[in-house]
Amino acid sequence: MEIRRAKEQDMDGINNLLMQVCLVHHNGRPDLFKYGAKKYTDDQLRAIIHDSQRPIFTAVDENENVLGYAFCIFQQHIDDNILTDIKTLYIDDLCVDEKLRGQHIGRHLYEAVLAFAREQRCYNVTLNVWSLNEPAMKFYQSCGLKPQKVGMETIL
Repeated sequence: MEIRRAKEQDMDGINNLLMQVCLVHHNGRPDLFKYGAKKYTDDQLRAIIHDSQRPIFTAVDENENVLGYAFCIFQQHIDDNILTDIKTLYIDDLCVDEKLRGQHIGRHLYEAVLAFAREQRCYNVTLNVWSLNEPAMKFYQSCGLKPQKVGMETIL
Protein backbone atom coordinates (compact mmCIF):
# COMPACT_ATOMS: atom_id res chain seq x y z
CA MET A 1 0.00 0.00 0.00
CA GLU A 2 1.15 3.52 -0.80
CA ILE A 3 -0.24 6.76 0.55
CA ARG A 4 0.12 9.67 -1.83
CA ARG A 5 -1.62 12.82 -3.01
CA ALA A 6 -4.73 12.13 -5.05
CA LYS A 7 -4.61 12.22 -8.86
CA GLU A 8 -7.41 12.61 -11.38
CA GLN A 9 -7.06 8.89 -12.15
CA ASP A 10 -8.28 8.23 -8.57
CA MET A 11 -11.64 9.92 -9.11
CA ASP A 12 -13.69 6.75 -9.69
CA GLY A 13 -12.32 5.15 -6.53
CA ILE A 14 -12.79 8.34 -4.53
CA ASN A 15 -16.36 8.69 -5.83
CA ASN A 16 -17.13 5.12 -4.73
CA LEU A 17 -15.96 5.96 -1.21
CA LEU A 18 -17.85 9.26 -1.18
CA MET A 19 -21.02 7.26 -1.88
CA GLN A 20 -20.21 4.90 1.02
CA VAL A 21 -19.80 7.87 3.36
CA CYS A 22 -23.06 9.41 2.23
CA LEU A 23 -24.89 6.11 2.81
CA VAL A 24 -23.57 5.90 6.39
CA HIS A 25 -24.81 9.43 7.02
CA HIS A 26 -28.14 8.85 5.23
CA ASN A 27 -28.78 5.67 7.22
CA GLY A 28 -28.06 7.52 10.47
CA ARG A 29 -29.82 10.79 9.62
CA PRO A 30 -32.13 10.47 6.61
CA ASP A 31 -33.69 13.77 7.67
CA LEU A 32 -30.40 15.51 6.81
CA PHE A 33 -28.62 13.38 4.20
CA LYS A 34 -30.00 12.44 0.78
CA TYR A 35 -29.90 8.85 -0.43
CA GLY A 36 -27.56 8.08 -3.31
CA ALA A 37 -25.84 11.46 -3.32
CA LYS A 38 -22.17 12.32 -3.08
CA LYS A 39 -20.47 15.32 -1.55
CA TYR A 40 -18.83 16.67 -4.72
CA THR A 41 -19.55 16.75 -8.42
CA ASP A 42 -16.78 15.47 -10.69
CA ASP A 43 -15.85 19.04 -11.60
CA GLN A 44 -15.64 20.01 -7.93
CA LEU A 45 -13.58 16.91 -7.11
CA ARG A 46 -11.20 17.58 -10.00
CA ALA A 47 -10.71 21.15 -8.78
CA ILE A 48 -10.03 20.00 -5.21
CA ILE A 49 -7.45 17.47 -6.43
CA HIS A 50 -5.51 20.38 -7.98
CA ASP A 51 -6.00 22.81 -5.04
CA SER A 52 -2.88 23.03 -2.86
CA GLN A 53 -4.97 24.43 0.02
CA ARG A 54 -7.20 21.32 0.00
CA PRO A 55 -4.89 18.31 -0.24
CA ILE A 56 -6.42 14.87 -0.66
CA PHE A 57 -4.39 11.83 0.35
CA THR A 58 -5.21 8.43 -1.10
CA ALA A 59 -4.19 4.98 0.02
CA VAL A 60 -3.70 2.85 -3.09
CA ASP A 61 -2.70 -0.75 -3.70
CA GLU A 62 -0.09 -1.99 -6.17
CA ASN A 63 -2.66 -1.71 -8.99
CA GLU A 64 -3.48 1.92 -8.08
CA ASN A 65 -6.92 0.95 -6.69
CA VAL A 66 -8.12 3.48 -4.11
CA LEU A 67 -8.43 1.83 -0.69
CA GLY A 68 -9.14 4.98 1.28
CA TYR A 69 -8.77 8.75 1.32
CA ALA A 70 -8.37 11.76 3.57
CA PHE A 71 -9.68 15.13 2.33
CA CYS A 72 -7.92 18.00 4.13
CA ILE A 73 -8.22 21.79 4.22
CA PHE A 74 -5.74 24.31 5.56
CA GLN A 75 -7.38 26.79 7.94
CA GLN A 76 -5.96 29.93 9.49
CA HIS A 77 -7.58 33.02 10.99
CA ILE A 78 -5.13 35.85 10.33
CA ASP A 79 -5.84 39.05 12.27
CA ASP A 80 -9.11 37.68 13.68
CA ASN A 81 -10.60 39.63 16.58
CA ILE A 82 -10.57 36.71 19.01
CA LEU A 83 -8.78 33.75 17.41
CA THR A 84 -5.04 33.32 17.24
CA ASP A 85 -3.51 32.87 13.80
CA ILE A 86 -2.44 29.24 14.25
CA LYS A 87 -2.32 27.14 11.11
CA THR A 88 -4.62 24.11 11.25
CA LEU A 89 -4.98 21.15 8.91
CA TYR A 90 -8.65 20.18 9.04
CA ILE A 91 -9.60 16.65 7.97
CA ASP A 92 -12.82 17.24 6.08
CA ASP A 93 -13.40 13.55 5.35
CA LEU A 94 -11.56 10.29 5.97
CA CYS A 95 -12.85 7.01 4.58
CA VAL A 96 -11.61 3.48 4.03
CA ASP A 97 -13.50 1.13 1.74
CA GLU A 98 -16.03 -0.72 3.90
CA LYS A 99 -14.72 -4.09 2.62
CA LEU A 100 -11.20 -3.26 3.84
CA ARG A 101 -11.83 -1.82 7.29
CA GLY A 102 -9.86 -3.30 10.17
CA GLN A 103 -6.63 -3.53 8.13
CA HIS A 104 -5.17 -0.30 9.60
CA ILE A 105 -5.50 1.62 6.33
CA GLY A 106 -7.30 4.43 8.15
CA ARG A 107 -4.55 4.59 10.76
CA HIS A 108 -1.89 4.85 8.04
CA LEU A 109 -3.86 7.60 6.30
CA TYR A 110 -4.24 9.50 9.55
CA GLU A 111 -0.53 9.17 10.35
CA ALA A 112 0.34 10.41 6.83
CA VAL A 113 -1.89 13.45 7.41
CA LEU A 114 -0.15 14.12 10.73
CA ALA A 115 3.28 13.89 9.10
CA PHE A 116 2.18 16.25 6.32
CA ALA A 117 0.75 18.72 8.86
CA ARG A 118 4.04 18.70 10.77
CA GLU A 119 5.98 19.31 7.52
CA GLN A 120 3.68 22.25 6.80
CA ARG A 121 4.27 23.62 10.32
CA CYS A 122 0.65 23.29 11.39
CA TYR A 123 -0.21 23.78 15.03
CA ASN A 124 -2.91 21.10 15.06
CA VAL A 125 -5.05 18.70 13.07
CA THR A 126 -8.80 18.86 13.59
CA LEU A 127 -11.89 17.11 12.27
CA ASN A 128 -15.59 16.77 12.87
CA VAL A 129 -17.38 13.45 13.27
CA TRP A 130 -21.12 12.87 13.36
CA SER A 131 -22.19 11.30 16.64
CA LEU A 132 -24.30 8.81 14.66
CA ASN A 133 -21.05 7.28 13.34
CA GLU A 134 -19.90 5.44 16.46
CA PRO A 135 -17.26 3.31 14.66
CA ALA A 136 -15.61 6.48 13.35
CA MET A 137 -15.75 8.11 16.77
CA LYS A 138 -14.05 5.07 18.32
CA PHE A 139 -11.43 5.05 15.56
CA TYR A 140 -10.55 8.71 16.10
CA GLN A 141 -10.39 8.24 19.86
CA SER A 142 -8.03 5.29 19.33
CA CYS A 143 -5.82 7.65 17.29
CA GLY A 144 -5.61 9.96 20.31
CA LEU A 145 -8.04 12.67 19.19
CA LYS A 146 -10.08 14.38 21.88
CA PRO A 147 -13.24 16.47 21.60
CA GLN A 148 -12.51 20.13 20.88
CA LYS A 149 -16.10 21.34 20.70
CA VAL A 150 -19.54 19.75 20.52
CA GLY A 151 -22.34 20.66 18.10
CA MET A 152 -25.82 20.29 19.52
CA GLU A 153 -29.33 20.50 18.10
CA THR A 154 -33.01 20.26 18.86
CA ILE A 155 -35.39 19.12 16.12
CA LEU A 156 -38.57 21.18 15.96
